[in-house]
Amino acid sequence: MTLEDIALQMTPGIGVKGAVHLLEHFGSAARIFAASADELTEGAGLRPDIARQLLQRKAFAAAEREIAYCRRHGIAIVASTDAGYPPLLRETPDYPAVLYIKGNAEALTARCLTLVGTRRATPYGQAMCDRLVGELAERVPGLCIVSGLAFGIDIAAHRAALTAGIPTVAVLANALPEVTPTQHAAIARDIVEHGGALVTELHSQTRQNGSFYVARNRIIAALSAGCIVVESPDSGGSLLTAHCADSYDRTLMAVPGRATDPMSSGTNHLIRNRKAQLVMTADDVIRELMWDLGTDPATLRPKPATPELTRDEAGLLACFRTDDPLSAETLGELTGLDPGELASLLIGLELAGAIRQLPGNRYMKQ
Repeated sequence: MTLEDIALQMTPGIGVKGAVHLLEHFGSAARIFAASADELTEGAGLRPDIARQLLQRKAFAAAEREIAYCRRHGIAIVASTDAGYPPLLRETPDYPAVLYIKGNAEALTARCLTLVGTRRATPYGQAMCDRLVGELAERVPGLCIVSGLAFGIDIAAHRAALTAGIPTVAVLANALPEVTPTQHAAIARDIVEHGGALVTELHSQTRQNGSFYVARNRIIAALSAGCIVVESPDSGGSLLTAHCADSYDRTLMAVPGRATDPMSSGTNHLIRNRKAQLVMTADDVIRELMWDLGTDPATLRPKPATPELTRDEAGLLACFRTDDPLSAETLGELTGLDPGELASLLIGLELAGAIRQLPGNRYMKQ
C-alpha cells in the first residue's frame, strides 16, 4: 500500500469503476499520479477537471490523515496491487482499490464461503446456518465464513462459525473501527479475537448516508467461491447479493423451505427457476463447489449454461421491445403484475443475464 493508493480512492470524481479503469490502464496508483495531463485525458479518457484533481494531488493531505487514523486504531490498509489482496475480489470488474481491515487480513484469502439471508430469520433458518457451517467446518480445511454482520441470517452465520471454531469475515457498510449495527459490537470483537476480520472499502472520512449497503453486498459475494442464500423472501438484500454472485460467476446455492413460508419464498424461487442449486447438507455444498476435487481455494467452478426462462419470465422479457430502458412502474402497468411478483421475475431475469438494472429502478434488455 502507498499513499497514492489511498489518494486515488479519495480523489473526487474517480469512483470505484474509475479507479479500476485507471489501475488497469497505468498498472499502479503511483504511475497514475506520475502521468501527464495528456496521458490522463487522451490516454485514459478522463475529463479535464478530474485529471486536474489528480495532477494537483488534491487528496494527498486527506490520505496522510487516513494513514495516521488507521495506525491509531489498528486498521490494516490493503491496496488492490498488494500481494495480500483477496484474489477472487480482484478479478471482479468493480473491485475496491483499497480495503480497510481490522483483524486477520489472511482470512480474506482463505477458502471463503458466503452465507446470507433475511434479517427476519426464522428458527429454521438459524438452525440451517448452524447445521451447514458446523458440518462444513468438520469437512473443509481452511474454511472461512463470509457475511455482512446484519440481523438475521448474517449474524447467525457468524455465530455458527465462531461456535465451530473457524474464522469468519464480516463485510461492513461503514468505516472502521465502528460496526453497524452497534448491537453486534461484541460479536465483531469475537470475530477479530478468533482469527477472523472486519473489512470495509470505506475510509474514515466517508460521509455516512446509509447508501452503502448495496455496494457492500458485491464484496460479500466476490470474496467467496460460492454463495448460499439460507432464507429470503421475494425481495431483499440477500437476493441482490445472489445477483452479484451470479454475475461474478460464483456458484449460487439456496436452502429450500416450506412452500407456504414467506421467509423461504425467495430461496424456493431461485431453486425452482434453476438460478441456484439446492443444498441441504455439507456434502451438497462440497459437491457444488467441487471442493472434493482440489485444494486451491481460488479455483472457481465453471459457470453453468444460462438457465432457461420460465414462461412468466419470458412473458416479462417480451415487454422489452426495444433497447430503451423501462421503469418498474411501466412494467407493472404493461403486465398487470403486483409489485412483489414483478420484483421476483425481474430478479430472475437479472440472474439469467437477460436484463440489467439501471439507476432509478429502470431495467434494460441485455
